[in-house]
Amino acid sequence: MKRSIFLHYSEKISFSQDPPARPKGDEREETATESLQLWTDSGESCPEGTVPIRRTTEKDILRASSIKRFGRKLRRHVRRDSTGGGHEHAVVFVNGEQYYGAKASLNVWTPRVTDGYEFSLSQIWVISGSFSHDLNTIEAGWQVSPELYGDNYPRFFTYWTTDAYQATGCYNLLCSGFVQTNNKIAIGAAISPRSSYNGRQFDIGLMIWKDPKHGHWWLQFGSRLLVGYWPAFLFSHLRSHASMVQFGGEIVNSRSSGFHTSTQMGSGHFAGEGFRRAAYFRNLQVVDWDNNLLPLTNLHLLADHSNCYDIRQGRNNVWGTYFYYGGPGRNNRCP
Repeated sequence: MKRSIFLHYSEKISFSQDPPARPKGDEREETATESLQLWTDSGESCPEGTVPIRRTTEKDILRASSIKRFGRKLRRHVRRDSTGGGHEHAVVFVNGEQYYGAKASLNVWTPRVTDGYEFSLSQIWVISGSFSHDLNTIEAGWQVSPELYGDNYPRFFTYWTTDAYQATGCYNLLCSGFVQTNNKIAIGAAISPRSSYNGRQFDIGLMIWKDPKHGHWWLQFGSRLLVGYWPAFLFSHLRSHASMVQFGGEIVNSRSSGFHTSTQMGSGHFAGEGFRRAAYFRNLQVVDWDNNLLPLTNLHLLADHSNCYDIRQGRNNVWGTYFYYGGPGRNNRCP
């Protein structure tokens, strides 16, 4: 019998407060393309009062460059004035106001990651503080990370930090912080099905928002599934609100040979190829002070290595604000 990759809490889960007030305008989306998680295909489920936890194995630890680094991002990976550490982005962001959450549907692919210590991800960032030392972030999306998971599947993930990735925070449930309340969603589990080039497209819907009553930051997966929350006391700047919200892709380019990595972002194809070829985010929204979901205004686009990965934004009545993004990495224009 194959050993389950999941452990289950034995203690009962209980809310320390009432369920959160969802943002006004968060209507149920009827969609046939919402992705599911691969672990449920076997019929495995969790008893009431428990949550699925991905098992951390000895091999997981050994793949990391150090035990201290396991489950953590490198410091300064989101700085916008440099690309220190080899982190490269193609993102849309808004700033200059007070934000209380963000929502989007993320197109899921299986980008090729060419080095064990590199990754490719697509996510939402909710950000406040200084990038240099006291950055607070809440992050959720999908990622391919052979170092963290030992394979090349796109996996649902979360992250948080309160000190610019120096000592606090981690991926998923690898440290205390995020409180999971749902027994149907496994953080760190592979997403299935995935999109294919010129084929069917699949999304996951994600929303992060601050509960106006208790102040915790909640995570919703899919149409209405509450995954859990980041308690307000974890944070300094994010205890009140966010000053920036960001959507898009990120990769790590660890090459020291002078050549750019061939790690792909999104589908591995440039934004200009459009639907069914390039990866996309659609229905981008933010949450305001009165718990209303609103369309984005005053958007900024950034592709810090546009010959390797790029981005194009648009708007229509079906997808609202959307963008295509990504690329192959190393190519004739990105040697």
